[in-house]
Amino acid sequence: MSGTLYLIPCDLGSGTPLAHLPPQTLEVVARLNHFVVEDARSARRFLGATGRTGLREIAMQTLNEHTAAHALPALLAPLHQGFDVGLLSEAGCPAIADPGADLMALAHRECVKVVPLIGPSAILLALMASGLGGQHFSFNGYLPVDTVARQAALRALEARSATDGSTQLFIETPYRSAAMLSALMQTCRSDTLITVATDLTLASEWIQTRSAAEWQAGPAADLAGRPCVFALRAGATSAIPSRLGPAPRHRKDSRRNAGPRVR
Repeated sequence: MSGTLYLIPCDLGSGTPLAHLPPQTLEVVARLNHFVVEDARSARRFLGATGRTGLREIAMQTLNEHTAAHALPALLAPLHQGFDVGLLSEAGCPAIADPGADLMALAHRECVKVVPLIGPSAILLALMASGLGGQHFSFNGYLPVDTVARQAALRALEARSATDGSTQLFIETPYRSAAMLSALMQTCRSDTLITVATDLTLASEWIQTRSAAEWQAGPAADLAGRPCVFALRAGATSAIPSRLGPAPRHRKDSRRNAGPRVR
């Protein structure tokens, strides 16, 4: 019989998984000896922080954005040998804005049992706190880097939101977060609501929803080098008080790496 593939969420950069993962998830982590990970070094650091021992005996295979499609079947081989395997993301939930999605598709085709475990998702945390509404929403991943293409993408998301009342979410790499907020202010209509959620679950967490006009009026937000989830909703300004909250102060911390922590 095949083993079970467990989808294991990771903390969002705090380095304290015991504070953000429920006991049931930690129990699975403690007994698995086979993992598929984005980066072995940070994965061992995470496992050590959960209290896991015997790290040198754990078998790890790598799955990242450079993994070729033909290499995916080998990642499932331990499952067909009867071993349970954990898919571990760098941050947040596996297979969401994450290369693990292709492995999930193959697992289903090969009739492998897949079990998602509970843990933090920056996308859902941002949506919950935004006040923009979660009845109808879309997650759009990363938007184009090119200035003209990015503006076109933002206008398309805003038009979609205006048409169907949906909340549109997307993410950006930390070193482009400030540029994304600037593009939102310059591109969106003045009454479109924009949410910025940064450093979720960290001591420096900051979440603010303002209209595009209010973002332009200030106070400015220091987002340089900070992972962010963005959301927008057109034509819903009346639902949000106009009083502006304080802008976040940037604080350097000891995240495991400089990559986006948004899943």
